[in-house]
Amino acid sequence: MKHIFLSCVFVAASLQASAAVTEGYVNPVIPGFYPDPSVCRVGDDYYLVNSSFQFFPGVPVFHSKDLIHWTQIGNVLDRESQLPLKGASAWLGIYAPTIRYNDGTYYMITTNVGNGDNGRGNFFVTATDPAGPWSEPVWLDQGGIDPSLLFADGKTYFVSNPDGAIWLCEIDPVTGKQLTESRRIWGGTGGRHPEAPHIYKKDGWYYLMIAEGGTEMGHMVTIARSRDIYGPYEANPDNPILYHQRQIAQSSPIQGTGHADLVEAHDGSWWLVCLAFRPQTNNMHLTGRETYLAPVTWNADGWPVVNGNGTISVNMDVATLPQTEPVDRAVTYDFTSMDRLPYNWVYLRNPDMDNYCLSSAGLSLKGTGVDLNSIESPTYVAVRQQDIDFTASTVVSLGKSEKEAEAGVSVYMDMMSHYDLFLDESGDGTVRVTLRYQLNSISGERSLPVEIDPATPVTLSVKGSAEKYSFSCLVNGTDYSLGDLDTRYLSTETAGGFTGITIGLFAVGDATATFRSFVYQPE
Repeated sequence: MKHIFLSCVFVAASLQASAAVTEGYVNPVIPGFYPDPSVCRVGDDYYLVNSSFQFFPGVPVFHSKDLIHWTQIGNVLDRESQLPLKGASAWLGIYAPTIRYNDGTYYMITTNVGNGDNGRGNFFVTATDPAGPWSEPVWLDQGGIDPSLLFADGKTYFVSNPDGAIWLCEIDPVTGKQLTESRRIWGGTGGRHPEAPHIYKKDGWYYLMIAEGGTEMGHMVTIARSRDIYGPYEANPDNPILYHQRQIAQSSPIQGTGHADLVEAHDGSWWLVCLAFRPQTNNMHLTGRETYLAPVTWNADGWPVVNGNGTISVNMDVATLPQTEPVDRAVTYDFTSMDRLPYNWVYLRNPDMDNYCLSSAGLSLKGTGVDLNSIESPTYVAVRQQDIDFTASTVVSLGKSEKEAEAGVSVYMDMMSHYDLFLDESGDGTVRVTLRYQLNSISGERSLPVEIDPATPVTLSVKGSAEKYSFSCLVNGTDYSLGDLDTRYLSTETAGGFTGITIGLFAVGDATATFRSFVYQPE
């Protein structure tokens, strides 16, 4: 049997299923729980990173040639020494990263909330190849979250948002030592939670772009500028430059736009990546905050204008860079022919990798006493739900086990909000199929009245739609339905946290379950 390695080569599921075109694209360009995007360009290559919160490995890194079709090439934080996540809930862990390039070196700067100095810590790591490996963390003194770097004037500037405003200092790009006193440079336009600062130097101006309003329906992007990097900063009279809480966007299927980063393309055009979410039922969302793309122009007064009117749409009918060929997002993972899991598979907090093994029989998950309700690391490995309408299925056998052993598939928002479809030992040497819901202090389950031999492979399936998840199984050639559960109870608005749904495989108790395959199919 071969242990799973995190440093595997994988072409991640693409973000559009249509044929390559030279104009127009579909948002989100990276669907699913890929929030807080940051982008940089090196030549005609583009690299993008996202926050990852309590999931390991952390900070997925993507590559693109056209800003539209993105391929995951690795994870920046793939070692526990870089990414301690003990006790990290869906509110904690790795917050918004920034990726930058300077003089042959890539920098990723971020915050580990709950596992840094005094419970919150900013740090950066470096690499000569964005696919990795990345260095050990270099910790920084200035607090706040959403840190960013600017390399200009032969100096390295660091911004973040301690004390509810944007603060700036100069640091040593090797040691992280703070070289100047932290100075408050802007408090935003009055929106709550001024955060996500990025500074750009263009045409003799320093532009400071931030997010305000909180990462909810009122999220927005504002910008200011100064001739001196330390200010004073003059706010754009047309702020916010991106905002969907306005009349022209009130019916948009995209809401919560904010947390943006600018990039100048190799053809001289300008673009913005940002996060937003797609409400799917009763204005609730489950796929998390996703990555969106919009064109940017500069008006006669030297201010950026996003997509002409400060909003974005699903179908973007705009000129683009020459587009590369997309890859279908529908994926079948045949674990019997793998020796490494792809980069898009993640674990909860810091996993014990001895509990995860691949062989010609499939993916073996060894259960422990830690279950999905725990703040520790259960035996759980997952992909993100990227579509509102989808079907996911797995073929699993529980094998020899003790009573209360479980193995199956979970629709997981956080440790107190998940739906689980699984095989469990019934107490008499046979196995049954059970559907369970865990919603904070409320839980319940229903079992299929069919006894199954432990060696029998069973197909477990979940079908997602805007309003419900439907659960079923295939046993010895016969289909069974275990019913529907409401999506709203797993939504961000109900469950809380900063993440989206993951669809994962798990094992609990004294069992080593074998999963032969996993299929994810957008509908």
